Amino acid sequence: MSVIRQGIATIQRSLRADRAHGAWLAGFLLAAGLLALPSIGLAGEGAAAGPTEYRDIPYIGSRNLVWIVAQLHLLLAGFVLGVPIFAWLCEVIAWRGGEQRYDKLAKEFTKLLTSAYATTALFGGILLFLLVAFYPKLMNYLTDIFFPSFLLYCLLFLFETATLYLYWYGWDAMQYGRKKTLHVFLGFLLNFFALFIMIVPNAWATFQSSPVVISEGTAFERAWAATWNPTWWPINIHRLIANVVLGGYICGAYAGVRYLSAKYKEDREHYDWMGYVGNFIGVFGLLALPFAGYWLMREIYQYNQQMGITLMGGFLSWLFIIQAMLIGVLFLGSNYYFWLGITYRIPGSQAKYRRPIFWMLVSLLFCLAVWMTPHSLVASIEEAQKMGGAHHPLLGVLGVMSAKMTVSNLMILITFMSFVMYWRAGKQDAAGWAKLGKAVMGAVLVLASLAVVVLGVWGYFVPAIVRINYFSTSQVLIVIFVILTITPLTALLLKSAKTTTEMVWGNMPPRAGYSLVLNAVMVILLMTLMGYARSSSRVHWHVYGVMRDSSPYAYSPALGSASLIMAFCTFFFCILVAFIFWVATMGDKAKAAQGAGKTDLPHGIPAIAGGAPDREGGQ
Repeated sequence: MSVIRQGIATIQRSLRADRAHGAWLAGFLLAAGLLALPSIGLAGEGAAAGPTEYRDIPYIGSRNLVWIVAQLHLLLAGFVLGVPIFAWLCEVIAWRGGEQRYDKLAKEFTKLLTSAYATTALFGGILLFLLVAFYPKLMNYLTDIFFPSFLLYCLLFLFETATLYLYWYGWDAMQYGRKKTLHVFLGFLLNFFALFIMIVPNAWATFQSSPVVISEGTAFERAWAATWNPTWWPINIHRLIANVVLGGYICGAYAGVRYLSAKYKEDREHYDWMGYVGNFIGVFGLLALPFAGYWLMREIYQYNQQMGITLMGGFLSWLFIIQAMLIGVLFLGSNYYFWLGITYRIPGSQAKYRRPIFWMLVSLLFCLAVWMTPHSLVASIEEAQKMGGAHHPLLGVLGVMSAKMTVSNLMILITFMSFVMYWRAGKQDAAGWAKLGKAVMGAVLVLASLAVVVLGVWGYFVPAIVRINYFSTSQVLIVIFVILTITPLTALLLKSAKTTTEMVWGNMPPRAGYSLVLNAVMVILLMTLMGYARSSSRVHWHVYGVMRDSSPYAYSPALGSASLIMAFCTFFFCILVAFIFWVATMGDKAKAAQGAGKTDLPHGIPAIAGGAPDREGGQ
């Protein structure tokens, strides 16, 4: 307003001096003032606000958009980083053992990888642009700290891309002699670069949750100090195992879908075996995953107890009830697939293992019920008065971590024994020390289970620090000891065992394929859930305790709204995976066309008694 008043006074003086000249000057100043008004307002606001810190997008919200794209990128990256591990291992088994079906399986896994790689890079690029556009201040801060690692990441990405294309397109050309050795080495390099592509950006994410004091030094020294933060290696191990689990179950789901749609006997046999391998890899990764998760939570508590309490005892604690349900369904689905394999792949084993399977199912359901029990119930005032407080007199006892750690370890033991039971089915011990070996394994399993239960009950009567540092750690070590003891003993027994029933592939019922798809969906939901939990543990900080979030989204979203985002991410990722499967199978359409006119097996009908036609039209 002062600018306008000064302009009017100048116009009046000019008019008194010279009417003609004053009229021209008045018009000029008036036009200049009107044109300057918007710039004056913007300049005033810019001086107060300073550089842009945040930008938003209407309706969706910048945080929600970044959340969705980041979660999809992480899921795709987990698949891309997990698949090369067991694809390369399958190729090594075929190379050293001569079983070409493993080489075929490795090639099919890699075919899925090539379809997913470009999609992963696309979402990574979109995520980078969104972060730079919506959070420029945060990205400028992280760039100042991690600039050397940004350059390293670019080089690693370039090397991995070149190696992947050499590995895939050179598969058929490098099948024999020294060329095969070179191809196996390329697979090793692919996994080497993929490992570092995972752990480098892990440093950027973990620094936001557990930042360290960065002393003065060179750019490399500052980046290294920020990289080596307390939760970096726990996240590296946890995500490595989680990526293997995700890749295994998604490949199992791919095999399940192809099995359900297979028309020929040899295809059903191949995809039945492929589904078994995918489920096997997923299960063994799943057995180790809780241990890595426990290590991560332990490091979070040691770094900042308030962050740990927010996760396990604050508003995020109910997430772990949902987590328990998802993990429980995953354990049930994996065991169910093993039990179906005993029934349909190994004729004559159903009667022998029916009773153990029943009790294992009951035990799994009981453990799942305990794991899902919350410590504090959502209750009305009247219900709380009837219970005598916020905690149920019985269920409150089952809702504490001592009970949950106990049942989670028992579920791992039960799942491991399901695999051992499947492994031993159709075999008859021939070694002279077989009875002693089985007695030792039985004693180890029973004593270990009792020890886990005793430590769990004892944990109620000791301080929390003793339970966390000693009892929970001891339970984990006991379970690891069981796995490391029984696995080699079983392998030694089976080395000299007689095969009484040959494995029959391709006879699994349709529900086996559905269970493989269900397991993959549960893993995806679980990863989206824990991604939300890890990010929300920072509450209103971009970098915990260092850079506060001052945007309109400086709050942790409620579980209801968060569940909608997680469900959308899971659904959209499943659509992307379906698209990747479709692209990967386009090359098989020509083979299917060559078999047109031959007798087809209706989809979903088991190939019983040799009823499925082979590719030559025979039975």
